[in-house]
Amino acid sequence: MANTPQAKKRIRRNDRRAEINGNRVGRIRTFVKKVESAIASGDKDAATTALAAVQPELQRGVAKGVLHKNTASRKFSRLTKRLAGL
Repeated sequence: MANTPQAKKRIRRNDRRAEINGNRVGRIRTFVKKVESAIASGDKDAATTALAAVQPELQRGVAKGVLHKNTASRKFSRLTKRLAGL
């Protein structure tokens, strides 16, 4: 258990940040799932539109520190490759 005031504050801060970062990652996952479902249904137009929406979300995740830049790049690359295969 934290004893010092700064340690207690740090625990409160970490809880708030974990919630915010969890929401950010969830938002990114939702956008990725939209692309994957459009690709699975074979709808190229919807998949292209959804892919265009995913890219800035991934980059925002990198900028905010919830994703590593290589992870975001890999996800976008794989989605693009799957879209090109339609």
